[in-house]
Amino acid sequence: MAKGSFGGRRRELEEQFFLERDKALLEALREKTASKERRESLRDASGITDEALLDRLESQEINAETLAALCLIPLIEVAWADGDVDAKERQAVLEAAEAKGLEADHPGHELLRQWLARKPDAQLLTAWKDYVGTLSQTLDPSAMDALKTDLMVRARAVAETAGGLLGFGNKVSKSEQAMLDELENAFG
Repeated sequence: MAKGSFGGRRRELEEQFFLERDKALLEALREKTASKERRESLRDASGITDEALLDRLESQEINAETLAALCLIPLIEVAWADGDVDAKERQAVLEAAEAKGLEADHPGHELLRQWLARKPDAQLLTAWKDYVGTLSQTLDPSAMDALKTDLMVRARAVAETAGGLLGFGNKVSKSEQAMLDELENAFG
């Protein structure tokens, strides 16, 4: 093999290596920029400034477009309280979402459907509780009370949809009641 061809091949390999490395660096930079933009958008939409809470929300795929779904997490948690979600509970959650303006084609609605199909990670409830804690610092007491009342009425409605035997008896199971109590306690 001629000496010149080895040097040429070496240069080709070096150029290929640096080209691949540059592509990876550019992709990392694009992702970092996109992540920063998503975080700023979530911060603007939610009013949240706590970086740790923003991290938790991002890790649960909550962004500015799906933030409205975050407010319905208590309904998801009540629906899953017994270990599975039945058709009536699913329907009650989706109807509550639509009543709150999350139409079927909204990204938040899609996220709710995913949570109804597969039980969300426990960190999602923790993120919601942190979100409520942040809201309690920014909302006046009457607004916070109205939010709590609205949410608890909707959560109880989900709990009552599948309960009871032939329409009789206690419509809320013990595990659903425990979740309702936990949700109410999150409001302080």
